[in-house]
Amino acid sequence: MTVPRSVAAHRQAVAELLAGATPRGNRRVPLLEALGKPLAVDVYAPLSLPPFANSQMDGFAVRSQDIPDDGGQLWVAAPVPAGAAPAALKAGFAAPIMTGAMIPDGADAVVPIEKATPNSFPDATRRDAVVDVPAVAPGTYVRNTGSDIEKGALALAAGTLLGPAQLGLMAALGLATVEVREPLRVLLVTTGDEVVEPGEELTAGKIYDSNGTLLEASMRQAGLDVVRAGISDDDPASLLSVLHRYTRNTDTPVDLIVTTGGVSKGAYEVVRQAMSGHAVDFLPVAMQPGGPQGLGTFNDVPFLGFPGNPVSCLVSFEMFLRPALSQVVGAPAPRLVRTARLAEPLTSPDGKHQVRRGTVAGDGVLRMEGGAGSHLVHALARANALVQIPIGVTELAAGSEVEVWML
Repeated sequence: MTVPRSVAAHRQAVAELLAGATPRGNRRVPLLEALGKPLAVDVYAPLSLPPFANSQMDGFAVRSQDIPDDGGQLWVAAPVPAGAAPAALKAGFAAPIMTGAMIPDGADAVVPIEKATPNSFPDATRRDAVVDVPAVAPGTYVRNTGSDIEKGALALAAGTLLGPAQLGLMAALGLATVEVREPLRVLLVTTGDEVVEPGEELTAGKIYDSNGTLLEASMRQAGLDVVRAGISDDDPASLLSVLHRYTRNTDTPVDLIVTTGGVSKGAYEVVRQAMSGHAVDFLPVAMQPGGPQGLGTFNDVPFLGFPGNPVSCLVSFEMFLRPALSQVVGAPAPRLVRTARLAEPLTSPDGKHQVRRGTVAGDGVLRMEGGAGSHLVHALARANALVQIPIGVTELAAGSEVEVWML
């Protein structure tokens, strides 16, 4: 009897499998197209940020040495709006300056407007205006050139996941495009004589294919390039024909194969039958749902066989493929892991890591959605979290804290 593999061991096995499915190269894309993708190369700052010394707030740019310790009166120079290149500040003058505007040569500090008397900017047409200002130390409210990042410094390292903050930095550096890694291309095949495409007539004994949409959406969200091969029937020769066609296509090669269904120990497990003689193992994982798993290579292409029930399918992706992609490829970002308090008691089977679906409310209370069944798609659609109940925990009381992965 085969001893079930632990969830952690199988996740690592998937990561090791994907290590041989590295992206096919890099491509340069506009910044917003890079959202959620890993950076392909180190990026060095082509300029300093800020590129010039500027004011941290609205106020008066001053020469600190012109102001006595108890404050003093200065003539008002021409104002400095944001975006202007100001003239040098003469001794004995203060220049009205806007937030972000360039500090004039000679000035070394800014007095906030609310600390000046009068505490408002004078009429710009007057040439005899004066302002009383307190003493300030050099550098007060001045953003120095390069205080954020110096020209030539490493801005972002290769492998960095590009989110809004990272793309904002690139834009601030004047970069309109960025080099990202080509996504892995995955062949997704749904199997089963009983499965038909959504929109087709549903005859007796048939069900609509939800796995294809469920997994393709998950894969796209994770940054994969998905190739759909449609639905393969329960004839092993038909499945083999599909797999050979796509793995031998040199124009659009695939980097990974994922099938759904046909991996259990029943009489008509088409994926098991088709993989006979290939380097694919079918083994139990101590997890519910999603215990039966297939893993190996087909025509030297990494292969994953997920169970056919929709929830098992999604849980397999979230527990194994998505984390492995984060580890090996650098994207997507790992799911947010937090704790929540159970609104009701629950039980879990001995010897298995159970993954339930639930909704975490704003107060941190977790309410389960549906039961443990692997067919409960409606309950899955209502959930915002995967509830992790580890091996060895068979009962939990209401109010107990559990780990959840936020979806």
